[in-house]
Amino acid sequence: MAASVIGALVAGACGGGGEGAQTARGPSSSAPAGAAAAAPASRPLRPRIVVLGDSLTVGLGLPPAEAYPSLLQRRLDAGGYDFEVVNAGVSGDTSAGGLSRLEWSLDGDVRILIVALGGNDGLRGLPPDEMKRNLAEIMRRARARDIAVVLAGMESLTNMGPDYQRRFHDVFPALAREHGVPFLPFLLEGVAGRADLNQSDGIHPTAEGARVIADHVWPVLEPMARAASR
Repeated sequence: MAASVIGALVAGACGGGGEGAQTARGPSSSAPAGAAAAAPASRPLRPRIVVLGDSLTVGLGLPPAEAYPSLLQRRLDAGGYDFEVVNAGVSGDTSAGGLSRLEWSLDGDVRILIVALGGNDGLRGLPPDEMKRNLAEIMRRARARDIAVVLAGMESLTNMGPDYQRRFHDVFPALAREHGVPFLPFLLEGVAGRADLNQSDGIHPTAEGARVIADHVWPVLEPMARAASR
């Protein structure tokens, strides 16, 4: 993989701010004035699919409805799968950050967890072994709750040196094998390094790039949603 591609994809995991988890449908609109007296019965809570990630998951630079978790929500709805997708992305988050907020991220009836972390670990040169322990603990805790897990892989910067790059890369397939979970080797497959699919920063996907990511995730998620529905 070219250095420019890997540099872009890892930097893409970063971003300022601290966006918290939200449903992939976006924030609720305010009720009209005077409507509080006869509020309709709320819709029963649905089982959840949580996407635990960083700014790539948040959809930094995009409206919430165009982030890839929202696109997955629309596909689930169209397929008749009654799930609520929760965008648990926080810009700039590392694997340690994801682990630290896991308990509240898994609030509610969570059936599937997509783990899309690690890019910021690579950007900051954090030890791959530490990242592996954090991601393993996330998966262990989720599976202890009978939550199915999908692991999405990432790559590191080339300027960290070939040894670091190899050790970082190897974490993800090793975790998938050890924990027996479905695995997406590279979350940004087909998007990283393509100017037409990234915003002007060359880092974060455009709306079309987010659609490509959703296309990449859907073939793994759809059979899991079908199984979880049963």
